[in-house]
Amino acid sequence: MKKSYETVFILTPVLSESQMKDTVGKLKKVLTDNQSDMINEENWGLKKLAYTIQHKSTGYYHLFEFNSEPNAVEAFELACRRDEKVMRFLTVSLNKHALGYNEKRRKGEFNKKKEEVAS
Repeated sequence: MKKSYETVFILTPVLSESQMKDTVGKLKKVLTDNQSDMINEENWGLKKLAYTIQHKSTGYYHLFEFNSEPNAVEAFELACRRDEKVMRFLTVSLNKHALGYNEKRRKGEFNKKKEEVAS
């Protein structure tokens, strides 16, 4: 049975825009080749790291939200470990509350409340 997962990974900042997109595409292909269903994908861009990783203080953050079998997650994490462009990654299994939160976040419901308070 497929479960819901979310992975955030950080790519090295020395990549060009096309290299970053290629790396994200390769990682996405690992999931789709293993019959995973992509729900959401977000590019958070270049962000400052809380601490240096491999002597770097910034990195490209990217998020995948997907439904998958556990063996596909293992294959995806193996691909992340093998790719030297991936500095860090974290995959978490999502429960029903996290799924509800993510859906609201995608629809922008949290931003609407902030705008109402500001006006």
